Amino acid sequence: MKHLHEGHLYWPETMKPQQPAVYPQLAEAITTDVAIIGGGMSGAICGYILSRSGLTTALFERGQIGSGSSLANTGLLQYCNDIMLCDLADQIGEGAAVQFYKGCKQAVEQLGELAAELGTSSEFASRSSLYFASTEQDVPRLKREYKLLKQHQFEVEYLEPEEIAARFSFRKPGAIVTHGDASVNPSRFVHSLIDSAAKRFGLAVFEQTELSTAKRSNPGNRDSSRGWHILKSSTGYEVRAKHVIYAVGYEPEELRGKLVKSVMNRTYAIVTSPQPELYEMFSRYLFWETARPYSYMRFLEDKRMIAGGGDDESKVLLTSESALRKESEKVLGFIEGLFPTIQASIDYEWNATFALSRDELPFIGADPHTPGIYYCLGYGGNGTVYSMMGSHILHHLITGRDHPLASIVALDRASLLKV
Repeated sequence: MKHLHEGHLYWPETMKPQQPAVYPQLAEAITTDVAIIGGGMSGAICGYILSRSGLTTALFERGQIGSGSSLANTGLLQYCNDIMLCDLADQIGEGAAVQFYKGCKQAVEQLGELAAELGTSSEFASRSSLYFASTEQDVPRLKREYKLLKQHQFEVEYLEPEEIAARFSFRKPGAIVTHGDASVNPSRFVHSLIDSAAKRFGLAVFEQTELSTAKRSNPGNRDSSRGWHILKSSTGYEVRAKHVIYAVGYEPEELRGKLVKSVMNRTYAIVTSPQPELYEMFSRYLFWETARPYSYMRFLEDKRMIAGGGDDESKVLLTSESALRKESEKVLGFIEGLFPTIQASIDYEWNATFALSRDELPFIGADPHTPGIYYCLGYGGNGTVYSMMGSHILHHLITGRDHPLASIVALDRASLLKV
């Protein structure tokens, strides 16, 4: 498995004392409606949604379930994106941009519905987000963002410096508060989704099973409903599927450069010692800023803080403890800037790789060249929200229906020509 993170991770600690379920390697040839490649957040949500709908579905993970990017996920669920609504409107048009943002908001709501449906503790909680101007120069753009969100009926407030100081422990040039966001424990959520889908809807799950690139049984036929995709597993068995979904977070290695152009980056995250007093006052908020790259933070159920940022343009992970600690202290500095009296230690720290697309949107939809092949590739800081959105888009496409967001996030979308 490609190494996606390095350091002392927090989420495995939250899975104790009960350890996650273990699934077998593929040990026989199988036939299925949908084969999902990838056992992280995207694969888990797609597996749950598709198997619940009645499609026979099999999920394949080449390592262990939830051991990739999901372990580095900080669990913020926001409908606002790395690219602000006002900037996205300039890029793809106001109508499409608002439609995409409303799709993200709906996805956060759907994640809440899934968490409730699971009946297990995934630490899902409704939250509001404080998005503040990092400098005075960012205020005009932030006000433009507020006006556009307000105009399109998003629940949002604008705070002047005095209002920020009155409600929080710091002062900023300006801020907006968006309502309708959430937070989650990504490890618990991924495992709960897959375990529940396996037990309730017959999702077939295989770990330590890598699949080769799909080949069609009748490659000359453009009708994806006719013929099968034939995949060979690392264990030597054949998988026949009508539809194949690559839910691997980013573009599959074997397809690198053939579908999309993206940039790999390195990011940092920390978890502090518990802060019970601050938790009681501010745990209902997610905090982030207008600077790019931005820093962000939220509170955890055990009253710790989790924060991230400091992104740099490198895909090489830091393995030196001293080098990682240097970057971690910068992330801690962001927290200290918000809460000047805090006394917090860094109890967990890690760095991870992530990718950004050229237009800062995910890649979700059908392969433009091969019928029956689909992708649910997150890209950016809203991966879990995109995974939820993607599961519904792909379900529509697989069952022969249009989806209003499909053209916005398609792999061959028109907006890429402008970037």
